[in-house]
Amino acid sequence: MDELLYIIWIPLAAGLLLAFVPGSLRRITGVITSLVTALSFAFAIALFAGKGLSGHLTMSLLPELAEKFPVADWFAGRFGGLYVDELARLLIMLITFFSFIISVYSLKYTGGVHKIRGYYSYILLTMAFSSLAVISDHLLYFIFCWGILGITLYKLIKGSDEEGAAAAKKTLIIVGASDTIMLLGIAIVHKMVGSFTISGAGISTTTTLGAVAFFALLIGSFTKAGAVPFHTWVPDFAKKAPASSTALLPASLDKLLGIYFMYRICTELFEPGEWITLLLVVAGVSTIIIGVMMALVQHNMKQLLGYHAVSQVGYMVLGIGLGSPLGIAGGLFHMVNHTMYKSGLFLVAGNVENRFGTDQIEHLGGSARYMPITFMAAVIFALSISGVPPLNGFASKWLIYQGVIDFGEGAGIANRLWPLWLGLAVLGSALTLASFIKFLTGVFLGRTARPSGAGVASTGMLIPVIVLALICVVTGVMATPWVIPKIISPLAPGFVYAGIWQSGTVSLMVLLSIVIGVLIYLAGDIRKFRTEDSFIGGERDQNITRVSVLDFYKTISQSRIFRPLYEAAGKRWFDIYDLGKGIVLYFSHLAGKAHTGILPFYIAWLVSGLVILLILMLI
Repeated sequence: MDELLYIIWIPLAAGLLLAFVPGSLRRITGVITSLVTALSFAFAIALFAGKGLSGHLTMSLLPELAEKFPVADWFAGRFGGLYVDELARLLIMLITFFSFIISVYSLKYTGGVHKIRGYYSYILLTMAFSSLAVISDHLLYFIFCWGILGITLYKLIKGSDEEGAAAAKKTLIIVGASDTIMLLGIAIVHKMVGSFTISGAGISTTTTLGAVAFFALLIGSFTKAGAVPFHTWVPDFAKKAPASSTALLPASLDKLLGIYFMYRICTELFEPGEWITLLLVVAGVSTIIIGVMMALVQHNMKQLLGYHAVSQVGYMVLGIGLGSPLGIAGGLFHMVNHTMYKSGLFLVAGNVENRFGTDQIEHLGGSARYMPITFMAAVIFALSISGVPPLNGFASKWLIYQGVIDFGEGAGIANRLWPLWLGLAVLGSALTLASFIKFLTGVFLGRTARPSGAGVASTGMLIPVIVLALICVVTGVMATPWVIPKIISPLAPGFVYAGIWQSGTVSLMVLLSIVIGVLIYLAGDIRKFRTEDSFIGGERDQNITRVSVLDFYKTISQSRIFRPLYEAAGKRWFDIYDLGKGIVLYFSHLAGKAHTGILPFYIAWLVSGLVILLILMLI
């Protein structure tokens, strides 16, 4: 209990105090934040390793005062409606870990964090309320923490220009609107069961009220995680926010919380029926394909990564939507893996932007010669997100693939279509690899001008990237002998590992193939080749003959099949934010026509409104 108490209250108190520290002391606040997050991470490790704290809890900030003076319970901060299990302990450890990693990275990162007032304060508040959210078994406690996290999300994006301010406003409106819809779902849940408790509610979705409540809460989950069609804030946030903010929120904590809440509502709060399972599976594969197709045509590296953050959510939704222990284990495992490699990718993008002063792929290339460590980490992250063995991304996707095959043994409509779901999931991985070939080639390979940014990435910016890359390798290599049976299996009761794939054997074969390839390279004359400049009309000009990697992907956006869809997406026809804004402005314009300036019309509107209110009250 003490560890949990410290993890929540120390960062909360420190975050509130640092909010009043002048911006000129930013370096000091950064060091304090790093120390607080490190301490919280240490407590989280102890909490996860101890495993003695579980079940329903009552936590008090000042327990001795509360015991002596029962009337002071409220002032002492006594909270009930808390629930701790294996998943909650794991998520708290991940939340504190990423908060620590990002706070250390931010000490040297110059990508705009200095323009965000209270930046480190918001990191601590985000960590505290995220930890409290995952142990909240009371829907009102949960929605309170959820709402606070929406505010910190909004504050961690700089609004120094018009586009950045628009992205921040869009994020706040979409997330805030989903929170409002969640309140409707919470009200319906209370009306149906007379309680706000999440665990063990088991509400049927076969009734109209049950289905409405389920989808109202699912919208909040999808919005926070960034699933289609509530995803459009994620790539805009990724493009304009500092890389450190994106690595902390849309890439890690928001994914953790969004998918965590989906897991709770699908396994404990509700009992999804056959048709809802079909909708969840369709939403999962749609998110995979739509996200990766949009990523293929991006020219901004952070926006490209933002769309991939959306695409990977589809695998999590698909796995949990299957409803089987195998699928749920795969979805939760992928949730954990995604936070590792996607946070690492955004930190890589931050290093590149910090060195070259731009995030546009057409202005980059050849940066591997200046940033070899960052490049090697980027390769690991790219292969992991693409599902290449023996890295952790493959391990979790393999579980999801197996879950889809196992799902096909059922008799429902969604079950009979399992080859379609499997084919689209595998296609998503192939397209992900294609788009990351574009990312690696466009950013790190080829030719480029000299760096023009702030300088070489410092040790404080490289260590977080190296640590995340090593975790991707270790958790992939040790997936079957340790990670899945020790960490993932307890999260999905009834889980039985299927298949003959063994990560250790595959890792050994991959390593052996690399060694053989290196020996062949060293033994042959492959190294003996000559390079010459290209000449046009007798003049040396490299820029004219250079072919941009972006040109190879134009064939996708300009093909007959996809061109109309990409053009519609460019006009934001599929953006729920722009569609909603257009509808609101249309009705606002109609309502504005009623303001004629003629007094009798205003009196008529007033009387009509009073009559309608009276009728509603009588009903």
